[in-house]
Amino acid sequence: MPATPDKPTDPTAVGDTGLLDALQHEVAVFARRAEQTRLGGVGQVRNSMDRAAYLLLNRLDKEGPMGVKALAASMGIDSSTVTRQVAPLVDTGLVKRTSHPEDGRAVVLQLSPRGLARLEEVRASRRQLMAELTQDWKPEEREAFCSLLTRFNRALSARQAAHCAAQQDTSPAS
Repeated sequence: MPATPDKPTDPTAVGDTGLLDALQHEVAVFARRAEQTRLGGVGQVRNSMDRAAYLLLNRLDKEGPMGVKALAASMGIDSSTVTRQVAPLVDTGLVKRTSHPEDGRAVVLQLSPRGLARLEEVRASRRQLMAELTQDWKPEEREAFCSLLTRFNRALSARQAAHCAAQQDTSPAS
């Protein structure tokens, strides 16, 4: 089906090429600045935390204790990745392994009190940073930015999930 002015088939044809170039540049700058902030280049060094650790602790706090497979599925990553990322969190006492309440043979990961305290410390630091960076924004601007960033992240997540599904469909059976 040929492209029409209303329905282009090429996603890069949507909008102004200059705007898309500016958007991809700003996303790249954002990613770099976010990483610098996480590493303590901006903000409080004592409250920096590895991105994977923050996301895992946050997920356990919001969704409660769960097994490795459930945690991996809820985060859209591989179980082996979760296992590797959780190990240092268990070693440092931020996460504890417990028996599943209904099946004592199964292991469940749970945020420890120390992990919750550390997560709250990091959240408070990040909240303060967000407040400083957006102090001259109107509340509706903060809400719009958060909404658009959430939408952008969901689109990235959906694209990644589709890409992984397509790779599984084309991989040879073992």
